[in-house]
Amino acid sequence: MSEYKIPEEYYFRIHHVRPRFKGDIENVLIYMAEEITRVGEQPTDEFVKKVNEAIYRYPGNAHRELKTINNWRTEISALFGFVEHTDKTEKPGRRAIELASNEDLVECFKVFLYNFQYPGAHIKPKNVLEQIENGIHFKPAQYILKLLKFANREGGNSVGITKYEACHCIFNDLRVTRDNEGVEKTWERISENRKKKLEYDQTGDVVRYAGDILDYMEIANLLKTYDSYTYYLNTLEEEAVIKFIESTEWFGEYDEMIENRTGDMESVKDCINGWFSYVNRDIKETDFSTDILAYIASDEDDLKKLKENTTTDGIGGLADLIERENALEKRIATYYDGFTTKDIGDIGESLVHGHECMRIKIGGREDLIHLIKRIPTQFAVGYDISSVELDERKRYIEVKTTISSKPLHFNRIHLTKNEWNTASSTHDRYYVYRLLLSKNDRKLFLLQDPVGLYKKDMIDMIPSDGADITFDPSKVGKFEELLTWKN
Repeated sequence: MSEYKIPEEYYFRIHHVRPRFKGDIENVLIYMAEEITRVGEQPTDEFVKKVNEAIYRYPGNAHRELKTINNWRTEISALFGFVEHTDKTEKPGRRAIELASNEDLVECFKVFLYNFQYPGAHIKPKNVLEQIENGIHFKPAQYILKLLKFANREGGNSVGITKYEACHCIFNDLRVTRDNEGVEKTWERISENRKKKLEYDQTGDVVRYAGDILDYMEIANLLKTYDSYTYYLNTLEEEAVIKFIESTEWFGEYDEMIENRTGDMESVKDCINGWFSYVNRDIKETDFSTDILAYIASDEDDLKKLKENTTTDGIGGLADLIERENALEKRIATYYDGFTTKDIGDIGESLVHGHECMRIKIGGREDLIHLIKRIPTQFAVGYDISSVELDERKRYIEVKTTISSKPLHFNRIHLTKNEWNTASSTHDRYYVYRLLLSKNDRKLFLLQDPVGLYKKDMIDMIPSDGADITFDPSKVGKFEELLTWKN
């Protein structure tokens, strides 16, 4: 078979920073978002020192060379904008603070892709200048979604695109990245190549950048893949897809240079701080927070059951509970740099509340269910749910919820000072419920008496504006089935 070649006059290979931790990217990003946020604004040298120390603490990094640790730090900063720079200091970016607060990795990747463009200061200035001189003006996620929308113009999502097609017909073709050729022409080219059964250069180094963006779009729940080969529109994300397609957002500080096809290194470097401010701007008007129940439901029936997960005291379904408690949260919300508590905490606590009610019911003590209460955030008692044992003893539960496309590590939990102090005073009555919500799984892990376990050297704890706890799930704690309340 013949191999497709981009006409030489249209060939230009674009690229971006490719993290060394891409295979573990969700675990790394949520860990680093929390660590960078806790470091706070510091003089540059002190900030770098503390962030590097956090990277060394990540599992598997203890004996890595300093060069590798520095590469991790710069990749996290450059590609995902987790750090903002000033003349003398560095500080956590808005995107890092959001992820640390919300623990919504799906939202994190949506926002990242919504902002991501070529050229951008996610690569070295000399590479930015090269893209400027070639007239590059390209937002990859937006273009891919437009293309797949066009390909599926009859509706549905039966038509997909491969990494190889994306690489050779989109990413490396100036007709797209420079000239902004309409998606109908690009799709016509792809379709013609399919009819002719043309092959593409599938060398890993060649297709990796297009492949990265498609993989990130899957993590963001914008695309679906069944074989990591062909990617399809996720029709359940229609609202987000429309926001991407209709967006006019663009970092414009390079535009004059792009128009003139010329620039210089100093002018490019002058845009760096502007880029990091841009990717960390407030985009509240474009809400990408995840519809968590729809995301974790396996089908419509499962979604219905989740929404009907009833609570006590005559309150109807889970959705009603969330609506009532959100109204309360809006009245008493505590702001931190403009951020408010997101629904992920409400959903996690509500699911655990339903789990606790069902646990007590199965145990034959339905008369105790009225004692299981969610504690309003503003009370700051050091736990989220006041529950009971079958023998009527108290159980104090702190819920830690994360949403991601793939299951994350369960061996790390952060407790605030207040939570750690409460755990210290309540001993074996204190539980941490670690709830992970992902596309194909809902996992619940229980850690009882974390302070007692630490004193017995059964878990590790590092003081860090509270306590960073690490442990071996096979030796302490236990996994439980997440129960759904049924009348």
